[in-house]
Amino acid sequence: MCKMGIKEVEIQRKRETDESELQNCMEQLEAAESDRQKQALLEKASKQVWKTLTAFAGLSFQTCKGLDFTYEIRGNEMFVSRKGKSITRATVEIAFRKAVEVQKQEGAVTGPKKLGTFGASYLYPIFLQLKIIRRFPVK
Repeated sequence: MCKMGIKEVEIQRKRETDESELQNCMEQLEAAESDRQKQALLEKASKQVWKTLTAFAGLSFQTCKGLDFTYEIRGNEMFVSRKGKSITRATVEIAFRKAVEVQKQEGAVTGPKKLGTFGASYLYPIFLQLKIIRRFPVK
């Protein structure tokens, strides 16, 4: 059995806490009734997405085409291991809001192109992994 050091345990707990808080935000957002309530929850969830992305930096993900990648967060930019350019926090927020909108309208976000932003091929699998979106509609 592999023993994790104190720092690794703290990082894992932070990831679990941030992911749980994000799931909470997403559930509240889906249940919101008024436009005002939805807007406030969307803002809260958007901030939680960045916080969660920061906690998950360094982990390995895979694009839809099966290419492995990692990312790191530096300030308000996300640097993907397979790209020379960064994905800004503003772009992540736009992709998140688009994902929420598409999921509400169509029941699922079927691919990265639905996000319509730079870096969508990297954001899409992360959003799936964090359960921000679904690939297939719930029946």
